[in-house]
Amino acid sequence: MNKKAIIHTDGGARGNPGPAGIGVVIEYGGEKKRYKEYIGETTNNQAEYRAGLLAMEKARELGLEDLAFFIDSELVVRQLNREYRVKDAGLAHLFVQIWNLSQGFAAVTYTHVRREQNTEADRLVNEALDEAAT
Repeated sequence: MNKKAIIHTDGGARGNPGPAGIGVVIEYGGEKKRYKEYIGETTNNQAEYRAGLLAMEKARELGLEDLAFFIDSELVVRQLNREYRVKDAGLAHLFVQIWNLSQGFAAVTYTHVRREQNTEADRLVNEALDEAAT
């Protein structure tokens, strides 16, 4: 199996903070896995990080080794790439969790994409929120 994966993640809150959901799309070896989850009340940025955490946990379960993340939050990408410092305490512990998980992979990259290039992960976020609201 090819151990490389392309991962699209998104997190969002309706209100900031507010009810939040996360969406993850993992493509590897000709397969595509989708995950969505309602995560309760939180901020948009915390939801973005939580999506990354879920993606890394699933990638580890799938035995993937080389992860290329595509995220539509420029702030989160710049923080994960250590271009910006993480000043918010609520994000700092999530950053550390992602950093620690990332050490278990051969390679992890984070790339910022426009929202239009992240529509499937965004759709999963909204599905998780809609399902939680019913």
